[in-house]
Amino acid sequence: MSLDEKTAAAPAAEPHRRTPVPRWLLGVGPLVLIAILLGLFSLLNAPGLSKLSEGVPPKEEVAVEDIRLTPGQIAITVRNEGPDRVSIAQVNVSDYYALFTQTRETMAPLESTTLTISYNWVEGDPYEVALVTSLGCKIPADIEAAALSPERGSSFFGLMTLLGVYVGVIPVALGMLWMPFVRRAPASWVRVLLGVTVGLLAFLAIDATLEAVELVADNGAFGGPIVVFLGAVAAYLVLEGTDAWMRRHQKLSATSQPATLPPGRLALLIAIGIGLHNFGEGLAIGSAYAVGSLALGASLIVGFAIHNTTEGLAIVTPLAKQPPGLARLALLGLIAGSPAIAGALIGATVYQPALSAFLLGVGAGAVAQVAVKLIPLLKDRTEKTLTAPTTIGIILGLAVMFATGLLVQA
Repeated sequence: MSLDEKTAAAPAAEPHRRTPVPRWLLGVGPLVLIAILLGLFSLLNAPGLSKLSEGVPPKEEVAVEDIRLTPGQIAITVRNEGPDRVSIAQVNVSDYYALFTQTRETMAPLESTTLTISYNWVEGDPYEVALVTSLGCKIPADIEAAALSPERGSSFFGLMTLLGVYVGVIPVALGMLWMPFVRRAPASWVRVLLGVTVGLLAFLAIDATLEAVELVADNGAFGGPIVVFLGAVAAYLVLEGTDAWMRRHQKLSATSQPATLPPGRLALLIAIGIGLHNFGEGLAIGSAYAVGSLALGASLIVGFAIHNTTEGLAIVTPLAKQPPGLARLALLGLIAGSPAIAGALIGATVYQPALSAFLLGVGAGAVAQVAVKLIPLLKDRTEKTLTAPTTIGIILGLAVMFATGLLVQA
């Protein structure tokens, strides 16, 4: 082929070349198309599907989230957890139709309203309250024993802070006083104590999960019990990802990287996991006290303190052979205990069952992840994990948490 022929063929080949489509456009394109189709489907009101709802009565599902009593008034917050709009038309208090006002006349799905009912209640008396919707559906909101709800002022928040210190900070600090004993314990005893720690954390994970599921068992808003497991899985994955990121940024070669976590980092993970659990515990305590369903007696505080003291032992046990300074120990104690203060304050101010259940699930997932990280440390010289001492330790940890949990009767 001559030079002229090559020159003439080159322009003819150029139109066949295509500019490659950017990769980001290939990913965003389907999302834009999906959004357009969903928008059109919504604007056209689901063409062809309107007959499906003909003759089907609206489904009314309403959950009671909060009840507060003030002189001459009962305030009840409810949320629509069904697919249809709901209106509260009447309020019946012990066979008496009472006058009331509400913040929202009609609740769309997942919306809430607060009803303020005019009623001269008597302290200590029980009341059967029924909220009647415009379609005649009755939502029970019974009061076992009427009591004045605490006012949320500076003294109230001060009390919640003190409560968080009592049930979170002080018990964890007392439990960390086992540090000298752990330091002098032989290796076999340390493995037993690590087994106890695994048992403690396993109990906390199970207890938090059961408590959270019970909290939303009758409340399907925002998914119901599924939010508990979403919180647990999210916390587990976040801690696993954080640990992997920290390992990757360590200045260690692949051959010299340890098979187990360093003691300091493991103690930090335990403190974080326990802190998340104590946050959920403080949230539950604060919300229970705010609605008047928790009597804060000295025996109850002692029960919480004894129950949570064992958490301090769980933090210091991995540090048996590499004890940190006092400042680091104090920091670990605050990480584990102080979230109870924040939880009590938030629970007493803004209570929402689904949020509380989610945060309890987060705590459960966090302590479960730490328990898994502790298992490699249970191995003896023969590389066996579940030996007789470690098995005894795990059972002892479960038994201690169960026995001390019986002291907490909220």
